[in-house]
Amino acid sequence: MNNPQSEIHNPKSAIVLLSGGMDSCVTAAILASEGYELNLLHTNYGQRTEGKELSCFHAQADYFKGARRLVANIGHLAAIGGSSLTDTHIEVSPANLESKEIPTSYVPFRNANILAIAASWGELIRADVIAIGAVEEDSSGYPDCRREFFDAFERTIDLGTRPETQIKIATPVITMSKAEIVQKGVELNAPLHLTWSCYRSEDLACGECDSCALRLRGFRNAGVNDPIPYQQSRQ
Repeated sequence: MNNPQSEIHNPKSAIVLLSGGMDSCVTAAILASEGYELNLLHTNYGQRTEGKELSCFHAQADYFKGARRLVANIGHLAAIGGSSLTDTHIEVSPANLESKEIPTSYVPFRNANILAIAASWGELIRADVIAIGAVEEDSSGYPDCRREFFDAFERTIDLGTRPETQIKIATPVITMSKAEIVQKGVELNAPLHLTWSCYRSEDLACGECDSCALRLRGFRNAGVNDPIPYQQSRQ
């Protein structure tokens, strides 16, 4: 059931990049609501909260009853460095939601690495879609979260795979605000309590990093209580 080598084809088969965070969790819920068979992919790349994210991935995979799950270890991103997520010598920047600068948490070309793995797996299992929970609200800081990047990568997949391979990249939450993502998650009964967004901590979310700040603002604007624990009740 969880064998990534299986070649059984479902006419509506999706690989969902499930990081353990809220956006990818809601993305999985959307694809499930549209009738897709879910094949769930997670990557460990040496991030600070790798253990927490992995446990959240497995908890969500159990919840969604994914047909297959694959965990890929790509520690070369940590070896390359250049990000506060993978290098403890670089401080995780406090939230500045108005800044247009690329934050220290940007992992150089991370999404391309992950999409390449998904494309390899997708070609084998004949998936129709690779779904990623990228959000344009984040794209001012992360250049690999823009729809134009995904359009270019979709073309790359088309050029670099068998002629019969037809894989689209779906970004169902890309134009949503964080509040809209929370609302969609609640509507679809997505397991938001099983998600983790903090870049710094694996026990209590810091409430201060960019990811925490965006998440907290989203829940607040949606009028919904965030179900995960924060340091000093930052909600």
